[in-house]
Amino acid sequence: MTGKSSSGMTRRALLGAFAATSVAAAPTFSNAAGFLRGAGDIRRIRMYSGRTGERLDMIYWIEGHYIKDAFAEINHFMRDWRTDDVMNMDLRTVDIMAASHNLLDVNEPYMLLSGYRSPKTNAMLRSRSSGVAKNSLHLKGQAADLRLASRSVHQVARAAIACSGGGVGRYSGSNFTHMDCGAVRSWGG
Repeated sequence: MTGKSSSGMTRRALLGAFAATSVAAAPTFSNAAGFLRGAGDIRRIRMYSGRTGERLDMIYWIEGHYIKDAFAEINHFMRDWRTDDVMNMDLRTVDIMAASHNLLDVNEPYMLLSGYRSPKTNAMLRSRSSGVAKNSLHLKGQAADLRLASRSVHQVARAAIACSGGGVGRYSGSNFTHMDCGAVRSWGG
């Protein structure tokens, strides 16, 4: 049976997409940039929030096209949990997160510590820590702070750096990795 679904994809095409993804998810970093150029037929993001208790596990890109409804859910999930303000997250940041996750070859979802930050939240965090940038890319929906229990900060950062898609910060003392779609750079220890 290869009838078309409501999304216009045949069952066979969807099964092929899943098969291609399982091969592309091998934990090598040599072809990392290919993930950002659409090396597979689907892109998926898996996260949970310890702050809100919410979980997200969804395919957000199929055969070269972003799924609008999926991004509405991603934007809501990555909102500023302190103020409930929602920002349209930059698609490039989500792509870097998903590609890094694939490179790490884990089933565990990311724990999202911080996605979008409202100006009010960023100012509050800056007043408590010198490590929070005044013009943080979190304010523009272009950054995320993430953790995986099964991987070290160094391992997560190494995967993100291999994507060559933006900034990667190692915050070993706080046990999280920062990923953004700004200039390619890395920092921290």
